[in-house]
Amino acid sequence: MSHSDSRSASRPDPDQPMVDIADYVVDGAIASNEAYDTARLVLLDSIACAMLAMKFPECVKHLGPLVPGATLAGGTRVPGTNYELDPAQAAYNIGVQVRWLDFNDTWLAAEWGHPSDNLGAILGVADWLSRRDAAAGKLPLTVRDVLAAAIKAHEIQGCYALRNAFNRVGLDHVILVRLASTAVATRLMGGTKDDIVNAVSHSWIDNGALRTYRHAPNTGPRKSWAAGDACRRAVIHALNALKGCVGYPSALTAKTWGFYDVAFGGKAFEFERPFGSYVMENVLFKLSFPAEFHAQTAVECAMRLHADVAGRLDRIARIDIRTQEAGMRIIDKTGPLANYADRDHCIQYMVAVPLIFGRLTADDYGDDVAADPRIDALRDRTVVRENPQFTRDYFDPDRRYIGNSVQVFFDDGTSTDRVSVDYPIGHRRRRAEGLPVLLAKFESALAGHLPARRTREILDACRDPARFDSMPVHELMTLLAS
Repeated sequence: MSHSDSRSASRPDPDQPMVDIADYVVDGAIASNEAYDTARLVLLDSIACAMLAMKFPECVKHLGPLVPGATLAGGTRVPGTNYELDPAQAAYNIGVQVRWLDFNDTWLAAEWGHPSDNLGAILGVADWLSRRDAAAGKLPLTVRDVLAAAIKAHEIQGCYALRNAFNRVGLDHVILVRLASTAVATRLMGGTKDDIVNAVSHSWIDNGALRTYRHAPNTGPRKSWAAGDACRRAVIHALNALKGCVGYPSALTAKTWGFYDVAFGGKAFEFERPFGSYVMENVLFKLSFPAEFHAQTAVECAMRLHADVAGRLDRIARIDIRTQEAGMRIIDKTGPLANYADRDHCIQYMVAVPLIFGRLTADDYGDDVAADPRIDALRDRTVVRENPQFTRDYFDPDRRYIGNSVQVFFDDGTSTDRVSVDYPIGHRRRRAEGLPVLLAKFESALAGHLPARRTREILDACRDPARFDSMPVHELMTLLAS
């Protein structure tokens, strides 16, 4: 669509990308059993991440009402807490919980991101609606409704990410969380196509958060609550659209003032494929390590090398890491690391820890572990370079690999074998291998925070997909509350 004439006050037709989202959210039929099966796993995995995050005070301090006392009787329940909140603030809370440990699902392409971030908005709205409808004697929303919304949110965020690199213009990927969540939240509340277009136009007019907080020298914990913030904003846009707030049809294409000209160098969005269920079917799970996804296979390589090097750490002359171009840009980091957010986005750190200890957990990013002088000593001896084949496989739509290799050289001239892993256990091609790991992650996370009886009740419900899918959302969220 061409840019509208900024001199004319005549309102144009809505920009086609916004119309396409509305058409998909309202009319798109999801016929893929694999998509629903994967969405079910995404929900369980995200609940696990939320429960695991409750062990970290820095996460917990973000939870609850915006100001003390601003709770809502009959509102959305926040997993692992006794809070009842309005759907917008609940979306923030749940979004923070799911994302805090950098352990939820991932999508990698021209843009990066974590599509299950959208569950903050989806659960925030769905639980509130389900409770409201049940109280009125109406049929409540079910887990199946949540899965359908998640499939569509994944698809919107992921399809935009395939060809459009917001990071190249300095914008953070949570701009796509806000976009997708705005669309599906508006629909969950009963919005029409026009309502969705209006709400989405407001999302684009918000522009985007800068990636400053993800990169040296400013890396910090905002990256752990930025998605929750995007979810909250999305619910606000949806609520406003349902009130009849006017939208802005050329929010993207308006000459000078639209998103394309202001933030995207005048370029229109590009799309590799129409909306369907491709993203959910191919989403990547983080199952073994809470680490930025471009380093997942590097950590796996380091784990395999641990036994060979643990007894000779002081003899290591060089650690050679080969990664993808995206990994080079995001997580190749030298010099002092200021906090856990710095460390879980440093490939040198994420390789050094498993080489030394044979593990990588969320606690390993804390100050106590980071104070071990062996970690920085190994970081100083690490060289990170791009492997062009890893980069090509990364962008190949039939592969979507995230390859890394690691080799350790010693001061006597010997070396380990070069260990290379093309795709991690959370990849679609390793689903069967990853399933028991995901379910163990889920069960352990529940057991670590909820009473044993409640944990068994949740696990029993989840073992039967048909029963789980038909479960009212508010019943699941009540079980997850403390």
